[in-house]
Amino acid sequence: MVIVWGGVIIAGVAAIVWGAEIFAKHLGEAAVRLQVSSFALALLLAGAEPEELATTIAATLRGAPAIAFGDVIGANIAICLVALGVGAIVAPLPFGQQVMRYALVGFSIGIAAVSFIWDGQVTGLEGAILLALYVLYISVIWILERQPPAMGETGAIEAAAEELVLEGNGKQKGSVGKELMLVMAGLMAMAIGSVMLVEAVRQITDIEANQTTLSLTVVGFATAFELVVLCWSAARKGATEVVVAGVVGSFAYNITMTLGAAAVIRPLFVTDATLLHQPVIAMLLALVLVILLAAPQQRLSQMSGGILLAIYPIILIAMLLI
Repeated sequence: MVIVWGGVIIAGVAAIVWGAEIFAKHLGEAAVRLQVSSFALALLLAGAEPEELATTIAATLRGAPAIAFGDVIGANIAICLVALGVGAIVAPLPFGQQVMRYALVGFSIGIAAVSFIWDGQVTGLEGAILLALYVLYISVIWILERQPPAMGETGAIEAAAEELVLEGNGKQKGSVGKELMLVMAGLMAMAIGSVMLVEAVRQITDIEANQTTLSLTVVGFATAFELVVLCWSAARKGATEVVVAGVVGSFAYNITMTLGAAAVIRPLFVTDATLLHQPVIAMLLALVLVILLAAPQQRLSQMSGGILLAIYPIILIAMLLI
């Protein structure tokens, strides 16, 4: 049975990645035809990180808070160490003032979120506070930069929209209805994939400690995989600071919007809070390491990328031994 549910995990991950790709690609085109901001449309339909949001909400609705916690924490660790590590190895990633703002504000918000998580529960009220912190995060970045912040795949969505305009096909190619149907298909695929992923973990084990470990490793990496691909692709094309800022900004999104939305739907509670202590510390330290490596030259070098990638399996082994 474990083999069967392992296959379900693979299928669920495939559905999530496919859905995220279709969502990002066609949302940009839909935004052009509707003449609205891709950023606004992304937040309206699924948030900046729809994979994590869908998976965490699915875990909450299925009564598996350990999976919800593990997904958010594990995804953030993977974003910092794997996504940025892979991107930096392909080509140095710019880490100027814009990205540093995202990282520092995200770290501050991360500390606040960890204070909620530390006792093993996030109440509905605390979830609402996390959502408010996300709005504050967006507002601060927007005021500082005087433009909508780059968040997660919204960078890829904006790129798709710009490419469509440059091609001059904003009016002729396809239709709004078709693009929105494909966007909804992407959302549906992510929703189905997340339910499959969560259910597979629940069927493999109903022990809270094991669910936490699987979510910190397998589920967290799976839902962060789209950002790994995004960072790799962006580095190959000569990554801009906006793209890197979007990846770094996902850290704050996950710890506020994703976790907060899940807690508002149903308060999150695990019986053994100590299961989360080392992982949340590792999550914060992963972002700190990125900042320390990038600060001297305002970029993540190939050597820095190698360091980030080398540390990831060490953290995984440590979490497996929890």
